[in-house]
This record gives sequence, C-alpha cells and structure tokens, in this order.
Amino acid sequence: MSRSAFMRSTVIAASAAILAFTTLSACSSSGKPAAASTGSGAANKTLNIAYLSFAVANSYDAPMLAAAQAAAADGNAKLTVFDANNSPQTQFSQFQNVIASGKYDGVIVQPILGTGLTSLVQQAIAKGIKVVNIDQILGPDYTTDQPQVPGLSANVTFVPSKIGTQMGQLTVQACQSKNLNPCNVGFMYDIKASTLDVAIHKAFIDAISGTPSIKVVAEGEDFFTPAGGLKAAQDMLQAHPDLSLIVASDQGLEGTTQALTAAHKSVLMVGYGASAAGIAFVKAGTVFGDVAQAPASEGRLGVVALIKAIRNNTVSGAIDPVAQLPNGGIVTKDNADSFTAEWPG
Repeated sequence: MSRSAFMRSTVIAASAAILAFTTLSACSSSGKPAAASTGSGAANKTLNIAYLSFAVANSYDAPMLAAAQAAAADGNAKLTVFDANNSPQTQFSQFQNVIASGKYDGVIVQPILGTGLTSLVQQAIAKGIKVVNIDQILGPDYTTDQPQVPGLSANVTFVPSKIGTQMGQLTVQACQSKNLNPCNVGFMYDIKASTLDVAIHKAFIDAISGTPSIKVVAEGEDFFTPAGGLKAAQDMLQAHPDLSLIVASDQGLEGTTQALTAAHKSVLMVGYGASAAGIAFVKAGTVFGDVAQAPASEGRLGVVALIKAIRNNTVSGAIDPVAQLPNGGIVTKDNADSFTAEWPG
C-alpha cells in the first residue's frame, strides 16, 4: 500500500502475459474440489481457504493478511497464503494451481491486474469453489464496488475513482484556504501505467476541472515508497519552484515532507491512505487532508463473508470497508482524532 503491491496495476506487458496464460487448463479431473465434496456446509468442519496475496512483504498488505488470518481462526478455517510478490503472472499461475489441487473450499483474491483473474474466478465458481474478492477491483470498471463476476460471493473493495474525486475536492478546498490563484499542483502517481492510477488521476482531474485557478503543472511517480516520493518531489520542486500543492499517496507524502524540509519550502499537501503516518501529518497540519483506506477491515470482512458463503451459501455482494468512517472517509485536522490507522504507511 510500502504498498508497492498497490501497483494494483495494468501494465501492458503484464496483460499480455496474463492473456497468454489463459490458454492453459486449470481444471482437475474431479470437476469439484475435494474439500467441497466432503460436505463443506458442516458447521464443525475445518475449512480450507486459499488466500492469493498481492504482496505479503508490504506495509499495506501485512495488516490485511493478519486480520484475515485472525478471522479464519475464529471461523474454524485454515488459511493458506500464496504470495504473488507483485507479479500478475505468478498470481495467475498460483490461482490455476489452487483450482487444480481440489483442496480448497474457498478462495480470497486480491488482484494485481483487475481483469487478469476473472476467467479463473469463473472457473473456480463453476467447480463449486466459493470466491471473495478484496481490496482491488476485479473487472474492468474502476468506478464501482459492485461485483463484476457472476457468482462472486462478496466484493470487499475501495473504489479508485472515489479516491480521485475526494482528493480533487480536498485540493480545491486547500487552494481556496490560501486564496491561491494560480494554485500550481504537482500530481504524484504511484505507478503511472497502472489501471489504479489511471482511474484515480481521471477522477481527480474531473473534480478540479471546475476551478480554473487550479493547474496541474508537474507529475511524478513514487512507486508506493517514501524514497520514490522524495525523488519525485525533488524533481517537481526543481522544475517548478512556484509549486503550490502536491497530491500523492501517504508513502509519496512521506518522501515529499523530507524534500520540503531539505528545501526549506512550505507547500500544501493532499493524500490518500489514512495510514498512521498520514493521519499524524494531518493532525500536525503538515497535510491538508487525507482519504482513508482500511486494509485490515478488508481482510477481516472478506474472510468472514467467505466463511458465510461456504457454510451457508450466503452471497454478501458489495461490502464497503470504509462505510462507517466519519466524513465519508475524508481525514481533516478537525476530525483526525476520530480515525484509527489500519496500517503504518
């Protein structure tokens, strides 16, 4: 979330590799997973769940996995983790092996490539394996949290376009708070080629388009790391000394604050993540506002929904992990004390 795993991305080369994989068969000879054939609805049966992680060694994903493991233990389920380590090809192959093994009652998917796993999700569902999607969009539409694959038991995700819109709204408020005209903005992608960032950027531009004084004059890329944010911010500041505001994920803002301190400059900042670092920045007034994400809630809610699906055939549909947060999940200095970080940043 660093979250480099959130490159929750669609790089063209990765897409091609994924499509190439779809010609391979992932079916077992039994037509149904062995676990499902033994009466998976029994309340006292220990369930076997495969958890397809974006990347385990990641400050955003680690709390998600820990919460998922705790929920599995509470529900008498064994969670087997498959770490794709940011590789769409690896994740696709892992999912094929999970289906072919016949060992699992259900699967949690955290997609790296939004459309890359849909064919395998369909295949798993057809074989009687319950599937729940968490964190990343599973499908081509990045403006909705509604399930895009028929038969999916639950979809526990944030909406990228909503993040972009809320960051755009915060940017308008921040510029107006200082009566800046022009308000020169630097937009920091996490991974520019990713479908996640394309969706966030488009919604951000749409949100600021009604305010002519706001102009995006610089762009950078932080790769979900503070070090990347530091370099991107330094480049932006050097090319545009009149920069008014920088927009980035929390990891990018961590690096940006270092760049601003070294340059003895004061620039407004807007972010997303609501990590411990991000919320601390907002409380201190260093960052104007931050859009919340809740990775631990996603992991917990996803596993709970999957266990209900396996034991009771319950279909939970779309589950919004930030629905109960104050102010629509927007963190400001006035309400920062009402938010609890679910990841360090």
